[in-house]
Amino acid sequence: MNLSRIARHVAILMLGLSAVSAQAAEQFRIAWTLYPAYMPWEYAQGSGILEKWAKKYGIEIEAVQVNDYVEAINQYTTGDFDACMMATMDALTIPAAAGTDSTVLAIADYSNGNDVIIVKNGKSLEDLRGEKVNLIEYSISHYFLARALQSVGMSERDVTLVNTSDADMAALFAQPSVSAMVTWNPMASKILESKDAVNVFDSRKMPSELTDSIVVNSKTLERHPALGKALVGAWFETLAVMQKDDEEGRKAREIMGLAAGTDRAGYEAQLQATHLYDDPGEVVALMADRRLQDTMASIADFSFENGLFGSGAQSSETIGLAYPAGAIRGDHNNIKLRFDDTYARLAADGEL
Repeated sequence: MNLSRIARHVAILMLGLSAVSAQAAEQFRIAWTLYPAYMPWEYAQGSGILEKWAKKYGIEIEAVQVNDYVEAINQYTTGDFDACMMATMDALTIPAAAGTDSTVLAIADYSNGNDVIIVKNGKSLEDLRGEKVNLIEYSISHYFLARALQSVGMSERDVTLVNTSDADMAALFAQPSVSAMVTWNPMASKILESKDAVNVFDSRKMPSELTDSIVVNSKTLERHPALGKALVGAWFETLAVMQKDDEEGRKAREIMGLAAGTDRAGYEAQLQATHLYDDPGEVVALMADRRLQDTMASIADFSFENGLFGSGAQSSETIGLAYPAGAIRGDHNNIKLRFDDTYARLAADGEL
């Protein structure tokens, strides 16, 4: 047989095998929206960090920016995304409440000034009495407002809530019909540039309470633990890069700042209001901390009282929440939100 013909056949066969191998790689997507603690996914995607970790575990992952925060969570809930960045509260009140079993791979941060209650020409929270307040209803912003009003002896009955998409907030604030808004960075920073915008309360007064998490579909994670390993590995590597005080770190923060509609200095200012959990060991400790369970219990009570668990819910314990070491709150037969420290522990032990 002609050797050149054999070589051609071998080459064709190898190409075919390569194509089959490429097609066989499982593909996953994580959704993120504009928020200082979510911007690392912009850099992880563009720099190749995410691709590197995905390849390590034989899968493909794409980090996708979605324009609207709640829409991103809704798309995750309906299965359009395998993972999503969201406030830990919203993981309970949207996907878990809708029946989507979800797992918190890691708590990413807490807001330390990023969430803000802004009043036009106001001086204090009391100036909200009788006013309309634009915010995303029944989200972490709603909970934030309720907790803030409680601190001055007020309640939601003292205001009128106006449901507003985060995509519209910056533009809407200038409208005469808008008198107050609950929002977060980068929108808050832009709004506060207006002469009539006054910060009357921010999340620095609620340290470690408003947290965000990397949330993954539990069934998908069970079938593909490689997804958890790759996401957590990419996350902590990206955080390590962006914290560097060198050219690489400054470039990373510049890229994130531009993606957030500002510059490096603007983004670095937003990071000052963000406590990033960049140490996986700290994340492991946090997820087992009783304070997390207490905060989630408070959130569950708020959610039930506001009807966020649906008309059939009998109590704030309708949805089961599972924590490391086997602790469970709520219905053991209806666990829909799990705090799993497995992957952060692997990262902490250098075993990813």
